[in-house]
Amino acid sequence: MFPKILVIILLIASIGFGQASEEDRRWNAPVEPFRIIGNVYYVGSAEITSFLVTTRAGHFLIDAGYVETVSQIRENVRKLGFKVEDIKVLLNTQAHYDHAGGFAELKKLTGAKMIANLRDKQWLEIGGKNDFTWGEKFLFPPVVVDKVIGKNDRATFGGVTLTAVATPGHTRGCTMWLLDVWEAGRKYKVAFVGSGSSPGYTLVDNAKYPTIVADFEQTFARMGRVKPDVFLASHGSFFDLAEKADALRKNPRVNPFVDRAGYVDYVRDAKKTFREKLAKQKREKAEYLKPKTQLRLKAKS
Repeated sequence: MFPKILVIILLIASIGFGQASEEDRRWNAPVEPFRIIGNVYYVGSAEITSFLVTTRAGHFLIDAGYVETVSQIRENVRKLGFKVEDIKVLLNTQAHYDHAGGFAELKKLTGAKMIANLRDKQWLEIGGKNDFTWGEKFLFPPVVVDKVIGKNDRATFGGVTLTAVATPGHTRGCTMWLLDVWEAGRKYKVAFVGSGSSPGYTLVDNAKYPTIVADFEQTFARMGRVKPDVFLASHGSFFDLAEKADALRKNPRVNPFVDRAGYVDYVRDAKKTFREKLAKQKREKAEYLKPKTQLRLKAKS
């Protein structure tokens, strides 16, 4: 009887917050967890990332994937020899359902403190409602934010500090986190990138997000000033997660995640794609307005 009741409860809980498409299900496919570098471990899924940063007093978790990803994260943390109950700090990179969907459940499981940028706080606490692009399409369980951070604020716990870099645009409070780690007697700077993408976004005259263009340009300028050694991000495809994980397993002596050039290329390509999209939308807007302008001129003459 109990297993049947449990299945029903889980089914009910997933209604309204389940993965929206076959792509989401592919992105959430399980992968084996592994240590990336220093005290940074991978505990996420095939495309949507989650990172465990360990300390002597407990751990940070950066991003929580979908609602359905929570069970994977729990199992991955266990496989690595840690306890999910020892996660003490939850860090957010972007307030979207595929990265923030699991926070509410993980907060209940661990009692961890949720930290996010002030501009994403509202959307985390209302579960993604009234998104400037997706409206009510991609909702997730709301999560209470315990501490808000600005563009250069720090999250410190257990002797480990992560620094927030505000990278707005993808979401209003999109955040890149920076961390220094040690490996074989050498210090490395790790970047956990939120996103520089604008999928399906209206960039020209966006009434719901009037500063979107200025925010993206500010983001690319800030990202350009960061010089990380290790490039990680909210999506595995941004930094070739699968290929690098396979290479690391085959040859642990050479760490492919140390990839300064990969980060530079990502920022360059994201900026190029954004500006091309902006220029295209400006041209389309001008073409749309041209007939109306001509009609007004004819009317005056």
